[in-house]
Amino acid sequence: NLVSLEKLNDFDYLIQNFYQVDNTTTIGSAQLNADALLGKDVRLSHDASTPQILIYHTHSQEAFADSTGDNMTIVQVGDYLEKLLKEKYGYEVIHVTTAFDMLDGNLDRGKAYTYAQEEIGAIVNEHPEIDMVIDLHRDGVNESLHFVTDIDGKATAKVMLFNGISYSKNQGNIDYLYNPYLEDNLALTYQMYLLGKMYYPDFFRCIYIEAYRYNLHLCRRSMLIEAGAQTNSFEEVIMEPLSELIARELSGEKIIKQ
Repeated sequence: NLVSLEKLNDFDYLIQNFYQVDNTTTIGSAQLNADALLGKDVRLSHDASTPQILIYHTHSQEAFADSTGDNMTIVQVGDYLEKLLKEKYGYEVIHVTTAFDMLDGNLDRGKAYTYAQEEIGAIVNEHPEIDMVIDLHRDGVNESLHFVTDIDGKATAKVMLFNGISYSKNQGNIDYLYNPYLEDNLALTYQMYLLGKMYYPDFFRCIYIEAYRYNLHLCRRSMLIEAGAQTNSFEEVIMEPLSELIARELSGEKIIKQ
């Protein structure tokens, strides 16, 4: 399942096969340069004696096709991802379950990213040793779509990786949403997508490119991940492949090019 170096260096190939670019923005070959993205060191900098990974959910109320109540949402998916990263791979993980999208008992996403930035930013400032921040979501898609693949005999919801690049066609560079870690963010999703192609070829849907920042500036290794969609069942949103790929990437596993 390895992709040739020639194809990786072909910008048009990347756009057609790896990425989906929202119509509000655009991205060029300088930002999606294979050598530069593969050359970024994304390994964790320290051991599990202090927090290494932080997981949170800007949209905590995102649920699934068969969800009933508050115990079958993206937060519980995050609970299981936390458990795997801790117990199977030995990482020290903080899982924030604050409902940033609830206001006075009602769903309100209007300022969810603002509230999340305040709390997650404060935690990162308190624990500057945190090396990776993951905002774990569930995607919203057309009701006719059901993104699922088979992994080890189990129906498994596909996952989408996501980058906000602080650039829109209308405004150009969005200076008030400056992200000093944009290149690192892009490298993180790119390397993880390639690892996915090596080990679980049909697991990742794509890397989605959006115009805004989505709090991906809070840590050098920041990712927004869409785990499944509202058309997937809760049982289909299986975290074993994702936790394995995170562990492989953060351990510095080399992506061999033929």
